[in-house]
Amino acid sequence: MRRALHLAAEGWGQTAPNPMVGAVVVRDGRVVGEGYHHRYGEAHAEVHAVRAAGDLARGATMYVSLEPCRHHGKTPPCTDAILAAGLTRVVVAAPDPTAVAGGGARLLRERGVRVDVGMLEREARELNAPFFHAVASRRPWTTLKLAVSIETAIADRRGSTTWLTGAESRAEVHRMRAGSDAVVVGVGTIVADDARLTVRDWSAPRKPPARVVLDRALRTPLGAEVVKTARETPTIILTRQLDGSRADALRDAGVKLRPMDDLGTGLEALRDEGIESVLVEGGATVAAAAMRDGLVHRLVIIQAPVALGKDALYAFDGAPPAVLEELETLPVVWRRQLGQDVITTFAVPDGEETAGRQGLGGQG
Repeated sequence: MRRALHLAAEGWGQTAPNPMVGAVVVRDGRVVGEGYHHRYGEAHAEVHAVRAAGDLARGATMYVSLEPCRHHGKTPPCTDAILAAGLTRVVVAAPDPTAVAGGGARLLRERGVRVDVGMLEREARELNAPFFHAVASRRPWTTLKLAVSIETAIADRRGSTTWLTGAESRAEVHRMRAGSDAVVVGVGTIVADDARLTVRDWSAPRKPPARVVLDRALRTPLGAEVVKTARETPTIILTRQLDGSRADALRDAGVKLRPMDDLGTGLEALRDEGIESVLVEGGATVAAAAMRDGLVHRLVIIQAPVALGKDALYAFDGAPPAVLEELETLPVVWRRQLGQDVITTFAVPDGEETAGRQGLGGQG
């Protein structure tokens, strides 16, 4: 099953809005076929695995990271492929939570196939958290990413834009972007850095993540990169200023304007746009608001061996004491070294209905 999960992660950035799925066929203690869902609209993992196994699939066991689908969508039901291949047992990590695709385990049992569900379920849900979360939530699955110095600062008081982290960490951030439906920043990041917010140091995702700017007063410059390229890559500004000449100019450039009273309503507006997962890369103000309002499911800290000094701007400056106290007790999902940096993903308790996407995905 761990191999199936590892295979599933190979589909990172290519399968949404479908989940990443991997499958392994085992016969007499030996792997005889394996596969994963490569891209949305193409053959699913189970089909690839039974094709690879060929005649050896008959009487074999399949380990699959998500319950096989039983409906006709872009492709035929995976349950049909399993039955046609003659598999006698299927081991499933996590059940499919959707009404349209769920129920494959029951159908297979009815046709005489032994089905066991729940092996490494936590890890399977971890990999596809936005998929599970979207079933019952009006807001996207939200990951907050911060690059910090050794003293957990994000910049000096002059707003330094010097890279804190190394090349490996920057590539990891682009990987995270590739697996997200949207990248979210505050308008201050656009004004200070003219950030492009695109995927560059990783394989291009099937759909580029939307760029989202939190900008209540509509301060985004008309000459900003995200505005100039809005017709090439979806760009959304969450704001209170939906009318006026500046709003019209942004719309003329291809930018979508959506209403936002606070970060929570802004996230709901993104969910209405079909966005199921967001990577928040905002500064201290955005980070503090997201944590304070209980909107974060995973907190990713990339810490570099760099000191910014006593006057530095700290990652959660302005956050209430309760948030700072909570940060000290957050459980670690995973931690690893990236060059000279250390990246740690924390689970935020308010987001524990499902597991978080950035965990296993980092191993893919």
